[in-house]
Amino acid sequence: MVNVSSASTASNDMTQAIEAIRKWHDLPALAVAVMNDGRICDRVAVGIRKLGDPTPVTTNDMFHIGSATKSMTATLTAMLIEEGKLRWNTTIADVFPELKGRMDKQYEAVTVERLLTHRGGVPGAPPAAAWKRAWEQQGTPTQQRYEFIPAVLAQSPEAPPGTKMIYSNQGYAIVGAMLEKITGTPWETLITERLFKPLHMDSAGFGPPGTIGGVDQPWGHIRKLGINMPVQEDNPPAIAPAGRVHCSLDDLARFTIFQMEGERTGGLLKPETFRKLHTPPAGGDYACGWVVAKRGWAGGNALTHSGSNTMWYVVMWLAPEKNFSVVVGTNIAGPDAEQGCDEVAAAMIKNWLEK
Repeated sequence: MVNVSSASTASNDMTQAIEAIRKWHDLPALAVAVMNDGRICDRVAVGIRKLGDPTPVTTNDMFHIGSATKSMTATLTAMLIEEGKLRWNTTIADVFPELKGRMDKQYEAVTVERLLTHRGGVPGAPPAAAWKRAWEQQGTPTQQRYEFIPAVLAQSPEAPPGTKMIYSNQGYAIVGAMLEKITGTPWETLITERLFKPLHMDSAGFGPPGTIGGVDQPWGHIRKLGINMPVQEDNPPAIAPAGRVHCSLDDLARFTIFQMEGERTGGLLKPETFRKLHTPPAGGDYACGWVVAKRGWAGGNALTHSGSNTMWYVVMWLAPEKNFSVVVGTNIAGPDAEQGCDEVAAAMIKNWLEK
């Protein structure tokens, strides 16, 4: 978690400072965008798109954002709730009555809100057979999800619904499938038409960015036996609503501005709906696609979420009270990626909020 007190840099040249962080943690690339008072005020990108190729990363490049997608799926869900197409307390059985008798009875009463806050009892790990089948990617993404979720729901919940927070990609896959069922439209189309286009997130897409085999965008990387290896892969489309979006950091920055301004002025949602998305259940810290954490530099509550498909890592930090946010990404995953991105976020917070 960001500790600003340890983030001071010896140089005012943020590019130089971020390059030092990248080298220290042995990351192929490292990029950041900073938002202040509703505009992007700083951006830096250092490193290369793919190990073994000299092409430098740029500030316009796309990064896979992993589970940062969850806040987008939650926002899309809230749009359909405002339109009356479903409710916060709509249950899985309401949307999928045909699964009654095939799903564990405890799941029948699990609501959209519980799924979005990871309190539906849905397991953190998918059933092995269902996961193996998801990797085969048979049919459209919508068909893959509709095959995947009954296999998840057929098993007993990991905990009784409503009793504890269990972080679950499967829970968000269920939400995505619910949205598809009530609209008759693929989740990928819904989120593009309803969120990405209105916010002018023109770079947003799904799966690995760029042309397969090309170096027109960064590649992801995995670290095996201390060696970084470039890859162009992703998790299966069955769990796309939980974490399969890629976009430029500028576009991710636009999304954070939209979230922060929404609490004050609304936008695609009413202010009170934004506040609901940003408010965790009593006694918890996970709201709808956002972790809520008190931070002194934020002037109160900060909103944060990280994302990784095991080949990339991105983190978002938002300070709604300060109308300030920072997003950081790298094209590799693991503890070094997380630490490097955290250090960059802390350095930018210190640079912009403590000037």
